[in-house]
Amino acid sequence: MRVSVIGGSTVTEAEYRRAREVGRLLGERGHELVCGGRGGAMEAACRGVREAEGHAIGILPGGREGANEYVDTAIATRVGSARNPMVVMNGDGVVAVDGGPGTLSEIGHALDFGRPVAGLDTHRVEGNGTGDPGVEHVGSPVAAVDYVERAVREG
Repeated sequence: MRVSVIGGSTVTEAEYRRAREVGRLLGERGHELVCGGRGGAMEAACRGVREAEGHAIGILPGGREGANEYVDTAIATRVGSARNPMVVMNGDGVVAVDGGPGTLSEIGHALDFGRPVAGLDTHRVEGNGTGDPGVEHVGSPVAAVDYVERAVREG
């Protein structure tokens, strides 16, 4: 399975640790990681998946040279933040760690495309009560990965 990890390009030490742990768990469980390929939560998740001998795919807003050092496969788009839908479309599920407006747009795209989204201290987006889900807010990286795995498996 591929899981998109989205989040802030600048994060606190605690947020970095959480994103790194998400990446590590994904790698240990045999999943590929997809992200925006740059710094902050993206770098942390890539670092974690690499440490677990997993694979990190970075879908970059510019050229491949903008990738963080832990990205295994860098995809240059040269379309700026218009690449946000590509990041979430290439994952079967999404984990959001913190984040600003770019993360919020990715959450919106993920929900629009029917991807389950686990949130760790990120934007509150509730379901609409008619079957369209919102963000499943969880308290730990383990709970985030567990939720995404279960939601994808259950369809």
